[in-house]
Amino acid sequence: MITTLIELIRFGFSLLFGVALSVCFAGIEYTRKNKSIGFFCLILLIVQASYWWLFGIDFTAKLYPLIAHLPMILFLIIYFKRPWLISIVSVFFAYLYCQVPRWIGIIGGTILGSRLSEHICYIAAVFLAYYLFKIYVADTLRELVDKSAKSCILLGTVPMLYYLFDYITTIYTDLLYRGVNGAVQFIPSVFSIVYFVFIILYYVEMQKQICANRERDMLAAQLHSAHSELVSLRQMQNVAATYRHDMRHHFAILQGMVSEGNIDKFKTYLKTAQSDIDAITPIRFCENETVNLILSTFFTKAKQAGITMTVDAKLPISLPLSDTELCSLLSNGLENAISAATSLSSEFKVVSVKATIHKNNLLILIENHYEGVIVIKDGLPQPSLEGHGYGTRSISAIADSHGGQATFSAEDGLFTLKVKIPSKK
Repeated sequence: MITTLIELIRFGFSLLFGVALSVCFAGIEYTRKNKSIGFFCLILLIVQASYWWLFGIDFTAKLYPLIAHLPMILFLIIYFKRPWLISIVSVFFAYLYCQVPRWIGIIGGTILGSRLSEHICYIAAVFLAYYLFKIYVADTLRELVDKSAKSCILLGTVPMLYYLFDYITTIYTDLLYRGVNGAVQFIPSVFSIVYFVFIILYYVEMQKQICANRERDMLAAQLHSAHSELVSLRQMQNVAATYRHDMRHHFAILQGMVSEGNIDKFKTYLKTAQSDIDAITPIRFCENETVNLILSTFFTKAKQAGITMTVDAKLPISLPLSDTELCSLLSNGLENAISAATSLSSEFKVVSVKATIHKNNLLILIENHYEGVIVIKDGLPQPSLEGHGYGTRSISAIADSHGGQATFSAEDGLFTLKVKIPSKK
């Protein structure tokens, strides 16, 4: 009598343990608002006890998927609004982890030599197992199943197969107990297959992680380079300001040369001074100082390469990008454009730049002619040489980080870069 009573209590704790794990793995925190979990457990216990009373433990065990597991899945989906895939996988995981107290109970019963001892050890193990799973397993498992549907399916495969195997071979039939070869070899085969699949997928993920880290480092280097270039440009601007400030000294020298009647020396000095001023004085294209510096620098580079660079920039002082991001975006775009136009004939040596704010969006358009073939894959131009292409990735990454978009196209010998970034209100 006592053994039967303890066995019934064990089934009750098994239900509570399964529900608690399912809720925990599904990412539902225990709060005062979630008192419904307790009422749900109570309802399941009443239903389970009714079936025990009417049909016995063995028949109730066969109906368990319908009277416990399916309601648990529907409860997670309908009441807690959890995704159906995560809800199903959470219940499968809970069922798999219920085997831990079961094995502890079996070991305890074997050592102590009684069925009653097995039930008591099982009940004690439930509390310990729940504590360990909640502290060390639940958070990691939730993060993995929430990552993607693919990850959720991959992780849920073994619990699902074990669930089906356990019910088919031990509850609905006795194939496992009769030592049927297929039943005995099924679970080892499943674990072997899943293990090798895991190795392959783990290798693929590691390669993706390595590529992502390498790309992140290169993008960080791009931003660092842009920062250094911006500092250099501002130093040049300060030199220009100093040069303009010292113009009175140049005028005094020129005045002395005129007084001496040395016209040739006057012309040479004037030409040199004008060249120096042109080299360090930024051309003013718009109100934004950083954009002026960058456009001015590349305007000079284009002129030195025999390239005509047309600029139509109407940008305010404040922009949604930091100065470093602006420098990286414009420098990469203009450097690629000038590089592509350098080898063309004079009529195609043209780089066009347009920039404006339209409907609360920063819009940048850079166009240039090119020769050869440019392949666009996954929205990005593919580099012809190893180790190149980080400039376009940097442009795309900057646009994405601000909720914008960078579009690259190459048609009929004309390469186009379009950038759209929402302005901060």
